[in-house]
Amino acid sequence: MAKRCPRGTMIKWNLERIAEVDRPREKLRLKGSRALSDVELISVILGSGVRGHGVMKVARDVLRIFVSRCGEPTLEELKVVPGVGEARAAQLVAGLELSRRFLTKGRPKISCPDDVLPHVREIASKKQEYFLCVSLNGAHEVIECRTVTVGLLDSNQVHPREVFADPIADRAAAVIFAHNHPSGTLEASAEDIALTQRLCRAGHLLGIRVLDHLIVTREGFVSLHALGHVTAGTPGRYDDVEGSA
Repeated sequence: MAKRCPRGTMIKWNLERIAEVDRPREKLRLKGSRALSDVELISVILGSGVRGHGVMKVARDVLRIFVSRCGEPTLEELKVVPGVGEARAAQLVAGLELSRRFLTKGRPKISCPDDVLPHVREIASKKQEYFLCVSLNGAHEVIECRTVTVGLLDSNQVHPREVFADPIADRAAAVIFAHNHPSGTLEASAEDIALTQRLCRAGHLLGIRVLDHLIVTREGFVSLHALGHVTAGTPGRYDDVEGSA
């Protein structure tokens, strides 16, 4: 005779399972597919997990295989993931192949501070302070890089309303900021740190993750994320930040 779980336990597990599955789907409905992280997109394709392995955990395991196989996993490699049988493995492989056939030119993907530099390097030699905002989709691919302000940088001039106006219109999932120091110093000032923290709080309220704030000069750049002033992900890396907005 099959072992029966207490009825309350089953109801609780079902409610948790439904909530976990629906979160990425609801986000996709409200914000579009570009707002979803890689893990969230995989979870939508999977649809649900299995007992003991929630859909987000299964999706993370699948993503690790995607990364290790450079986006070309085999059916057999995916089938070993608990919660992924042959049917789901086939769905995932077919989805990857279909995207490859329709994708003509991918957007630059940002995984670490070095990846940001080509998009903001031009302000390094400017004689005025430029404040830039890079909008990213859920895969941390660049949507657009824009100049927000030109002139002296202070918290009154760089207002969250102006900074996030375009990322909201872009349906961005994340942003990275950058500004230059015409003096050439690479040291983050108290004002730089305070502004970064203010924008992080605003981004949290808006559901747009702030991944980093770079200071660039002719001599190089410094990442406030790497210095610990932005707490998303592992210091110096952005690609382990999951969409949670």
